[in-house]
Amino acid sequence: MALRNSTPVSEAAQDATELSGLFLEKPESVVAIAGEDPDKKLMVSLTFMPGKDMVFTAKVDSSSLQRKPTLKWLKGKWLDLGSKAGKHLQFKETYDRNTKVYTYEMKIVKVVPGDAGGYRCEASAKEKCDSCTFEVTVEGKTLMFIVISILHNFKLLNGCQQIHNCPYMLIFLSLAVSISQSCALFHSTRKKKEEPKEEIDVWELLKSAHPSDYEKIAFKYGITDLRGMLKRLKKMKAVEPTKCDAFLRKLDSAYSVDKDKRIVLSVEVVDPNAQVKWLKNGQEIKQSAKYIFESVGNKRTLTINKCSLADDAAYECVVGEDKCFTEVFVKEPPVTITKLLDDYHVVVGERVEFEVEVSEEGAHVKWMKDDVELSRNESHKYRFKKDGKRHWLIINEATLEDIGTYHIFTNGGHSKGDLEVEEKQLEVLQSIADLTVRSAEQAMFKCEVSDEKVTGKWYKDGVEVHPSKRVKIAHIGRIHRLTIDDVKPEDAGDYTFIPDGYALSLSAKLNFLEIKIDYVPRQDPPKIHLDTTGNMVSQNTIIVVAGNKLRLDVEITGEPAPTVCWMKGDNVRTANIVSWQRSPYTSLMTMFKSLLIVTFAFPLGSVTKPGLFPCSLSLCANKPFFLSPSDVPDPPEAVKCMSVGEDTATITWEPPKFDGGAPIKGYLMERKKKGSSRWTKLNFDFHTSTTYEAKRMIEGVLYEMRVFAVNGIGISQPSLNSKPFMPIAPTSEPTRLLVDDVGDSTCTLKWLPPERIGAGGLDGYVIEYCKEGDTEWVRANKDLVERNGYTVRGLPTGEKMNFRVMAVNVAGLSPPALLSQAVTIREIMGERSLGNHLSAGITVRLTAFRCVSSAAIFCHSLCQSILRSVCRKERFTRNRSLHSAVQNVPTEKPGPPVAVKITDVWGFNAALEWQTPKDTGNCDITGYMIQKADKKTMAWFTVYEHNRRTNCTVSDLVMGNEYLFRIFSENICGLSEDPGVSKGTAIIAKTGLQYKPSAYKEKDMNCSPKFTQPLMDRSVIAGYSTAITCSVRGNPKPKIIWMKNRVIIGEDPKFLMQNNQGVLTLNIRKASSFDGGTYSCRAVNELGQDEVECKLEIRGTRRRPFSTYVAADYLTLL
Repeated sequence: MALRNSTPVSEAAQDATELSGLFLEKPESVVAIAGEDPDKKLMVSLTFMPGKDMVFTAKVDSSSLQRKPTLKWLKGKWLDLGSKAGKHLQFKETYDRNTKVYTYEMKIVKVVPGDAGGYRCEASAKEKCDSCTFEVTVEGKTLMFIVISILHNFKLLNGCQQIHNCPYMLIFLSLAVSISQSCALFHSTRKKKEEPKEEIDVWELLKSAHPSDYEKIAFKYGITDLRGMLKRLKKMKAVEPTKCDAFLRKLDSAYSVDKDKRIVLSVEVVDPNAQVKWLKNGQEIKQSAKYIFESVGNKRTLTINKCSLADDAAYECVVGEDKCFTEVFVKEPPVTITKLLDDYHVVVGERVEFEVEVSEEGAHVKWMKDDVELSRNESHKYRFKKDGKRHWLIINEATLEDIGTYHIFTNGGHSKGDLEVEEKQLEVLQSIADLTVRSAEQAMFKCEVSDEKVTGKWYKDGVEVHPSKRVKIAHIGRIHRLTIDDVKPEDAGDYTFIPDGYALSLSAKLNFLEIKIDYVPRQDPPKIHLDTTGNMVSQNTIIVVAGNKLRLDVEITGEPAPTVCWMKGDNVRTANIVSWQRSPYTSLMTMFKSLLIVTFAFPLGSVTKPGLFPCSLSLCANKPFFLSPSDVPDPPEAVKCMSVGEDTATITWEPPKFDGGAPIKGYLMERKKKGSSRWTKLNFDFHTSTTYEAKRMIEGVLYEMRVFAVNGIGISQPSLNSKPFMPIAPTSEPTRLLVDDVGDSTCTLKWLPPERIGAGGLDGYVIEYCKEGDTEWVRANKDLVERNGYTVRGLPTGEKMNFRVMAVNVAGLSPPALLSQAVTIREIMGERSLGNHLSAGITVRLTAFRCVSSAAIFCHSLCQSILRSVCRKERFTRNRSLHSAVQNVPTEKPGPPVAVKITDVWGFNAALEWQTPKDTGNCDITGYMIQKADKKTMAWFTVYEHNRRTNCTVSDLVMGNEYLFRIFSENICGLSEDPGVSKGTAIIAKTGLQYKPSAYKEKDMNCSPKFTQPLMDRSVIAGYSTAITCSVRGNPKPKIIWMKNRVIIGEDPKFLMQNNQGVLTLNIRKASSFDGGTYSCRAVNELGQDEVECKLEIRGTRRRPFSTYVAADYLTLL
């Protein structure tokens, strides 16, 4: 099939290329031609030849979507093509992570005429939806050549003789003629159909048609997108304003209401007696407790109580045949977090579950890790789960890469939790030991590790050991065993156990003992060989965990075979809790049960003190030893919080009363949030002190702590939880502290709140002052000041004072905010009022002068002198009996103030002083107006109005500017005509800091070698590995030389020399008697050298000669 150029088929297809809604690219309508046989040969059937493939593409932008969009391919009105996928219809979907664009493809393989028709593509998400339409038209050519081919083949026959010879040819010929006639009829009818018809405007037809006929007209004229048709028809119809005779006031176009709130819909009708109907989405609403109808006069109301998402719909009010419409939109409340995330502290491989609870079911949440959004990836590392209001983030196997802070966000809340992951460490609880066995005996290597799940492999001289009839490998819990039955000489060698996944190996040696029969009769006195190097604290004292089983292997020598007797004190042990076994040369005592008494001893029977067990032999040989049982310690006591910071807290506790019979190795601490049940470990290494500082806590959250004690036996029970405490810190210092006003003994300060207040809030402020040069600060306010301003009173006049302000909350005082410069407290000289000096019952009447103001001044001074003389004679209380001091004196505006000067400039402030005007206008001066102007712009701005004093302080001046000041005097007539201008200017200097860096003197780090930790003398048993250690410092790095008996140790494989950050170690593998001597370590560099030495003693156990074994065997046979 060949594809023509894409041509628009319907009006809906014309909008297919417009980028609107979700689609970036929409499929286009096409016209296809069915193919034919290129050789014009007879077709298989009367259908069209299969055509070529056709591909339709749609692209959807998902950058603004919260989830993956869903796309459907539809044919006609309802047919979903997704169910028809197969060889003919194929669908493909791709996603570009960079552009966040989904590409959908529909491929029609070998288009046939049946594929013609209208198609629709719909894309939908949770909150958005978009669709587009396109059409496929398939045209085929008339197959007239079928008949022509039949007739052509008939002519190839040899005339009628062939017809008579083949009677079916006659029938075939008649069939061809009928086919040709039907084809001619088909062409004639098609030509008639192809005659030009009158063009009908479908949209004009739809505009004038009834809505019930829309679907019929759409199918008649090939319109498949009914939704698009209705939208376009709605836009095309001109909304003519129609008069409504039933309504005075209609419903608004839309209403909005919060969820679970109430909404009222009201209209006004013309007829007060009219009946109305309320419809919701076309369905009549019945009155109930949720829907309430009211009718008051011409007003009709519908009240909807407790709106839900189901009430988000279209509503109608119907009065007769008149209607009015509206839409109600219900808004959901924000989703908050009711249960916060907890912190986790796990080891590698453990499962982590972050759990949170929100206020609404089915809410959408977003998980993030360190500002990166988490999603379900191909590795399925993160799993998201929700059940009602609870949501989980699950990490099946935690790794070191998962360390970080995890966040969860809703549209109204946020919570976070920290995840700490520690590496899993494998501890060796019991290592394998060297064995020496004889022929046909059993050899068993055993080791114990801390993890039960760890597997491993056994090697002999570097070759892996596989199980057989004689060799058995067992793994039970934490114990790994290698057992060799019927030992042979070829079994001797070095055996190694290597755990899988760990850089660790445990080695031991199997020695084969050959017995040579050389009988030499001999008599030896009995001797007891009790090994005191294992679990003994000191010589002849054994520490046993209370409740555990004790087994003692005591080697006994002597010829002939001695008699063994176990005793506790002076009593021979025959109780059931002790059993013993005797052989010619070994005595075995097994303690089956041990009890812990108040005296912390290891009792046997009724004894309540530590037991003394002498081992007595027949020839007075004995070796006493002590048993001292031990247990885990008691929990620590009195756990409490001593102090808190912004994210830290200091915890103290008292040691346990009972240490379990073994010294305390350290403590383990745990914490949790109040109300939570999950404890978080704070340390993995033992903490030896009884004080601990917990860090990385959240300010404003209540925490609880508990402590464990650890000794050589194990970990105690947890202590009682501490009282809840909250990490909190004081606020920052107040900001923008400045002087608002200065009086003769007062100073008014103003400031702004601190920039950081924190979870402790702000309780108030404390104001303090001191004289310039003093260091003792005096508190100005007894109670906390809640406002951002305060007037300090009782200050000494004429002194320069420093001020500071501190904020206070539950955590204490903040850092102080200080003024940059000291403030001068100046005395204010004011005029005394005449009425203040009048005594009771005295009236002064002055003669009025209608002359110049000098006469009024004379009268005023005369009045003052009279009043002073009266006050000297009589002292009465003040009153206002002076009704008219000056009568009939004309008043006028005053003159300007005189002697205006700038007395002081500091910081961003300037102090001004002036004198009263010479001409007061025959009345009192009521105040002054002060103005300032920048010398650059000379624009005057009012600073103070009605200032009654003859001085003031101008604040908030701009740094770097130069200011002029002018002052107007004021009385009852108004302001003076001319101002008093300051003689000088106030320059607000720029304050700068000059950085003077100090000369850096590089420290000489070179030094000669010096040992900070010397070598210590050692004493070891032959056959065991040992190590000697020291530490050295020096620069340049010194060269290390190890010597034995003053001879340099070379590349001997028996010795392993290590140097780790100045810590020097010499490892000696399986020391023998030849390795004893004096070892020394020498460090040498270009500045000098240093040397330390120690002695290594090799102790060996005395063994009986082979002859004694032979003699014993011979006596046994006898």
